[in-house]
Amino acid sequence: MDPAIIQLDDSVTDLATKRMLQNVIERKRKFDRLKKKHFRTTIVTLILGLLLILYIYILYVRPYSSSLLDVLTEFMGHNTSLLYCTVAFGVYGYMLILKKKMDKAEKEYHALRCEIVDRSKDLWKQENAWKERHKIFQVMKEMYDINLFHQNK
Repeated sequence: MDPAIIQLDDSVTDLATKRMLQNVIERKRKFDRLKKKHFRTTIVTLILGLLLILYIYILYVRPYSSSLLDVLTEFMGHNTSLLYCTVAFGVYGYMLILKKKMDKAEKEYHALRCEIVDRSKDLWKQENAWKERHKIFQVMKEMYDINLFHQNK
C-alpha cells in the first residue's frame, strides 16, 4: 500500500476502505500510464505517416508522375518501401490497441471511483468518521489527482 493510505487514521478508515482507496490509486496509475503511452504512439504514428507521404512523393510520384502504374510498379519493386509501409501501419495498429486498453482502464477507474463516492455513507458509518472523510478526500485529490467529492470527472 502507498504510504499515504497506510498513514490514514484507523478510527476513521477501516482496512477494507483503505484497500478500495489503494485499488482506485492503482487503476488511476494504470490509466495514466496507458494515456502517456497512447500519446507517444500517436505522435510517432503521425511522424511516420508524414515521412511515408514525403518518401512516396519525393521518390516515386515526382519522377514517375506520368503514369500511376509506373509509380506503383516502382514502389512495389523496392523492399524498403514495403518495409516502411509495414512499420507505419504496424505502429498505427499498436496505437489503436493502446486506445482500446486506455478506454477500458478509464472505465474501470471511473467505475471504482464512482463506487467509492456512492458508498461513502457505508464506508464512513460512524459520525466522527463521516466528519473526517473530507480530509481523506483532500489527500486523494492532492496526492493522486483523484476526485472523490463527486462523481463528475
